[in-house]
Amino acid sequence: SNAHANTGDGPAILARAGIPMEDMEFYQFHPTGIQGMGILITEGVRGEGGILRNKDGERFMERYAPTLLDLAPRDMVSRAIMTEVLEGRGIRGDGKIDDFVYLDATHLGRETVEAKIPDIQDFCKTYLAIDPATAAMPVQPTAHYAMGGIPTDIHGRVVDNTGTYDGLYAAGECACVSVHGANRLGTNSLVDLIVFGRRAGQHIAEFVKGSDAPSVSADAEEAARKRIDRIREARNGDGSNPADLYSRMQSTMMENVGVYRDDERMSVAVSDVQALREEFSHIKPQDTGTDFNAEILGLLELENLLDLSLLTAASAKNRTESRGAHSRRDYPDRNDDEWLKHTLARLTDSGEVEIEYKDVDTSIWEPKPRTY
Repeated sequence: SNAHANTGDGPAILARAGIPMEDMEFYQFHPTGIQGMGILITEGVRGEGGILRNKDGERFMERYAPTLLDLAPRDMVSRAIMTEVLEGRGIRGDGKIDDFVYLDATHLGRETVEAKIPDIQDFCKTYLAIDPATAAMPVQPTAHYAMGGIPTDIHGRVVDNTGTYDGLYAAGECACVSVHGANRLGTNSLVDLIVFGRRAGQHIAEFVKGSDAPSVSADAEEAARKRIDRIREARNGDGSNPADLYSRMQSTMMENVGVYRDDERMSVAVSDVQALREEFSHIKPQDTGTDFNAEILGLLELENLLDLSLLTAASAKNRTESRGAHSRRDYPDRNDDEWLKHTLARLTDSGEVEIEYKDVDTSIWEPKPRTY
């Protein structure tokens, strides 16, 4: 659901520098992305009375969240949709598989649709060539938000199990101060941006008053140049097509580390991504231009995505329980006795992932069962 430019550059840079990433297994799927595209259909549609229906026209959320129905939390609605699809009650898409359901707003009437959700009406006409006042919208869960990221304290300082990294800060959605835990409610990412962005800025301002600017390594620029030159020189090789590699990365992550997970699928994802990272070292760029070559930027971003995909898949495989947005079919229950822990996943120079944990602070809020 995010812009193509959002490729995890900040976390990936630190991951390659040896800093662990926290809670990467917790990735939120928004339940109502436009089928095949990922563009979001806002929860406002369901807030106005929109209903999710399977191929039989049934309001299936009555089975999964009898109290909140279609307004249940995102992870629950996403799992409900995927259950309908997996049990054969989904609607057939272009790929000849039952891969979506309908979000129906036709009963609201044209006046309500035009007054309350005009942007959705525009989206549907532009991308689907339908009018939501007269036709149901095809939707499916789409990857939306990472609860994990760069581990920080409440001041935005980057931390791990050994302490803080002096002078290194992260804020916003790249950071994991962990206000969301294993899940997130809609709009709550503003806390990352507004509250902790402000706190980080204030702390940085105080920090620099008593600190000298660190010197940059003499070979820093040369190292960056070599990274780009390596990509340019690969044009003369016979390596993989970047677009094909990118597509295979997307496919294995969506198929194997999606809404529902299990050990077998996640093992496939880890193996696939490790192989793709190896292929990347022999990639063959297609653009031979020497000036303003956008493909070079795209390849640097692809490398970032591959590194974060590996950290995500490995972190998810290691957590043998279901919690929040991390849902395993082979471990369907939450296990507070063993898994009240934050994951810290570190990328090694050899391309492996080392995982350690830190305890969750439950001194203020004890976790409770989720019932809807």
